[in-house]
Amino acid sequence: MGKLFDFKLVFTQIPRVIPYLPITMEIALISFAGSLLIGFVVAIVKIKQIRIIAPLVGFYVSFTRGTPVLVQLYLTYYGIPMFLEGINQVYGTAFNTNGIAPILFALVALAFNEGAYASESIRAAIESVDKGQMEAALSIGMTTFQALRRIILPEALVVALPSLGNSFIGLIKGTSLVFVTAVVEMTAAGKLMASRNFRYFEMYITLAIVYWMITSIVSRLLHWGEKRLRCNERQVPDDVTG
Repeated sequence: MGKLFDFKLVFTQIPRVIPYLPITMEIALISFAGSLLIGFVVAIVKIKQIRIIAPLVGFYVSFTRGTPVLVQLYLTYYGIPMFLEGINQVYGTAFNTNGIAPILFALVALAFNEGAYASESIRAAIESVDKGQMEAALSIGMTTFQALRRIILPEALVVALPSLGNSFIGLIKGTSLVFVTAVVEMTAAGKLMASRNFRYFEMYITLAIVYWMITSIVSRLLHWGEKRLRCNERQVPDDVTG
């Protein structure tokens, strides 16, 4: 009878899993960048209460936050090819629905999922900035864009960073679900490796350790970045008035 649990295997498998870490981080970083863009646009639409568009983004946020990310991955995986095929039939185009890179489905689904959450963090952060800041910036000759870039957004970022940082850490862990779109990242690779010797429990402990190490490092980097931003924020009034 073989060992019930192979403790040594847990650690010897780490070097076999690590080569797939760049794929996991690539998905997390690109999706997070996309979510920030989506979240910023949605936040501005909500703040300005733009007619017609506001109800649409409200539905998007409600639907996305109210459904599991796994379901959204499946909807993207099957929905994008169907959508493109429909365009082919209506307009006579020739989109190759079978040639879409699997990672694209994961990036789209995760970006839109995180974008819904990021929009609320960004909106709250922007609204937390004193409205007098914009008026003061405009009064000294700045354009609206310059005021946003140099005053409003830097201050809002300090407020939003802890929440956005937690979202990014959650996104790293969420990449473990993208195997449903045929992307072989760390979790999918681990499952494939474990299928050869049926040591699934050991492999999942290995993955847990690797994810824990990654998120711990990212947490420390975000904490350091937050401290730097707060230090820079204290210098902003001197820079502006000077």
